[in-house]
Amino acid sequence: MTDASSYDSANTTPLSPAEFALTQAEEAFGTHLAITPRERAALLRQVARRLGADKTSINEAELLHALCQVRRRGWANSMMNHAHRSGAVWVRKADVLLAAERIHDPLIDEEGQAAVLESLLEERWRDMADTPLRVLDDVRADLADAGTYLSGAQIERLSHSIARAFGGVDLGFEDELILEEERRAREQEDIRAKAEARRARELQKIKDWEATLVGFEKLPALLHCSRREALRWIAEQRIPIAKRDQQPDGLEIFYFDPAELKKCRPLLNSWRRGTSQKRDEEYDDSPQARKGNAAIARVAALDRFAAHFRTARALNRRITLVTGPTNSGKSHTALEALAQAESGLALAPLRLLAHEFREAMLSRGVPASLTTGEERIIDPTARHLAATVEMCPFNNPVDVAIIDEAQMLSDPDRGAAWTAAIMGVPARHVFILGAADCIPLVKRIAELCNDPVDEIHLERKSPLRPAGTLALTDLRAGDALIAFSRRDVLDLRAELMAHNRRVAVIYGALSPEVRRAEAARFNRGEADILIATDAIGMGLNLSIRRVVFSTLRKYDGRQTRNLVSQEVKQIGGRAGRFGKHEEGLVCVLEGAGRPSFIRHMLEAPPEPMLELRPLVQPDADIVQAVAQEMESDSLYGVLTRIKRAVLRPDDPNYRLADMEQALEIAAALEGVDGLDLSTRWTYAMCPINTRDNGIPRLVEWAALHARGQSIFPPGTGRLPQASTAGREELERAEKRHRRLVTWRWLAMRFPDNYPELIVAERNAAILDEWIEHVLRTQSRMRETSRRHQGRPGRASPKTPCRRTRPS
Repeated sequence: MTDASSYDSANTTPLSPAEFALTQAEEAFGTHLAITPRERAALLRQVARRLGADKTSINEAELLHALCQVRRRGWANSMMNHAHRSGAVWVRKADVLLAAERIHDPLIDEEGQAAVLESLLEERWRDMADTPLRVLDDVRADLADAGTYLSGAQIERLSHSIARAFGGVDLGFEDELILEEERRAREQEDIRAKAEARRARELQKIKDWEATLVGFEKLPALLHCSRREALRWIAEQRIPIAKRDQQPDGLEIFYFDPAELKKCRPLLNSWRRGTSQKRDEEYDDSPQARKGNAAIARVAALDRFAAHFRTARALNRRITLVTGPTNSGKSHTALEALAQAESGLALAPLRLLAHEFREAMLSRGVPASLTTGEERIIDPTARHLAATVEMCPFNNPVDVAIIDEAQMLSDPDRGAAWTAAIMGVPARHVFILGAADCIPLVKRIAELCNDPVDEIHLERKSPLRPAGTLALTDLRAGDALIAFSRRDVLDLRAELMAHNRRVAVIYGALSPEVRRAEAARFNRGEADILIATDAIGMGLNLSIRRVVFSTLRKYDGRQTRNLVSQEVKQIGGRAGRFGKHEEGLVCVLEGAGRPSFIRHMLEAPPEPMLELRPLVQPDADIVQAVAQEMESDSLYGVLTRIKRAVLRPDDPNYRLADMEQALEIAAALEGVDGLDLSTRWTYAMCPINTRDNGIPRLVEWAALHARGQSIFPPGTGRLPQASTAGREELERAEKRHRRLVTWRWLAMRFPDNYPELIVAERNAAILDEWIEHVLRTQSRMRETSRRHQGRPGRASPKTPCRRTRPS
């Protein structure tokens, strides 16, 4: 017989056990809780979870806890909205969610919520760093990375919060933080104003000089020659062209420097006789002539770039060019020769690959040191060195050198480093490794250096073939899914993990250590599928059977375009590791493109190289020489003139590399007093990400450097539990790691100004470990869930995992 109390008093409808228990609890202890109808539906679900076969009621504590669970989302939204309204932009979603979890009073008001949130923030500040000022620095840096800058009122409020975390206003932290931030803001504004004024002054100098230039129509009168003679001497490159203007119709208009023309007058008779005699006493050393483009170009001598490397030119070098596709054994061939040499050098495109070169030598019983932009491992007994290409030592001769990934010669951002390495590496025998596309350009460089070239071409050790399309559900262990952005990699990761697949990821924002750890998880079988960007195209030994492209287009920093043949071959060639798989397969994800495109790209011959002039850029010595010639201490002025003057667009041998980022940094540094030209040039070469507030931060550090103050390493920030970290926390940790990379790079060059390198290395290691823990733990949680469901390695057939649009 049913108890009357289990019926609704209004219509005698039977109540569910949860409804009955909730009604009883409300009558006993909940009359003051003001439960709304909307809350009641969610509350019933909470009550149902607390009931069992032998439990039909809940006590007061259980009712309050259940109601808190229901109201926590609303509290979190309320706290976040209040933070935004009050300008507390440092409050994150993770903060309010955690604060809501700490609330156990269902009737808490806004003031109580704010107190809980503030208590949590104070814990966060204490966890971030040892001093209030360093906490403020780290918070500002995190916000600046996201493009958020604090007003004076916001700084004051944040300072109050940080000061309370470290003992309150009684200890003077608060006033110190506010005064320091006000001083910093004034200094940065002063730096910006000075930089703008000095940039304008340097540009005005160039404008004033250009105003003195004359057009072709004045040449005959100035040189006392005929128009035909002037045209011939211009074609013979005897008369220096100071400036070229490209007209909309494609016609070029030439302008000439009267000071340079004056130097040509004594030479006219020899030119008419067909000789090129020039006497030293005819050189015009006046200040006006010294500042002309022709004089600047003569001093920089980038049109004679190979001659800058005197040690290499003094050696009787021999080049062996080893080309072949991925998985053809290029590195093995060269490493054997390197290991047998008495001294040697291995240059890699990435820090991770420099480590692999060093480990390869150590495994062969050859002691080796390591040099990268941010790291040194020095073995005093070693006569072999592994380094990144940019760290090539140009003055210490060795027997054998390896330069890897020579196809990077064509890269607009880093190609000049490969030009310098190939021309300047001081080795008697140079092994240059790369894809077949690099052959013409390497041969051209060897010709400019007068070095003989032997060629070795290797074939793949296992066949590589196209294998059509497949759906996301068809992916299986040993597959690598390729995307071309961090966002797409993480989207695909989330989609696959939602269907109980174990996933490892590799993308450019991850440090070499994390990439390596993820690769190891995949190779050991702890992850079924690898999702990666084209960061896997160079290095990393990966046991991949199939490479699957999620898209056949990529954004290359300038435009979104189709993949080119070399990219498909380089990335697709990672499939079919020799000794692990009989063949490599290259596929395209269903809906992402035509499989015929993959087939065509894999079968295509090397693309013809239309530009055989290697990229070059100035080094510290060239910058210093040009500055002396110009009698200028402005790095911005020097680089601007180098960009305009040192190489003619039609120079037959060389092209000037893109210098835009160095110019942008140099322009920002114009407002910093107290740094010499060499130091400014070092800062301009520093690896930064301009999208992460890189230049303003670099200028701020440079200003402290100029005042003789120490720049301490960035902190790790507060790192949440790996199992609860979302994309925002992961991205923030990656940005902090990039700040540490920049700081360590500078510390290697200015150790007195950037102390505590050990702390920086420790912080980088903590971030590496945390990021890898996030990626590993979340994948493991999915694995645990999969085992509980009893479906090892398979997605649920009820919810097919299908990608409906191209990545």
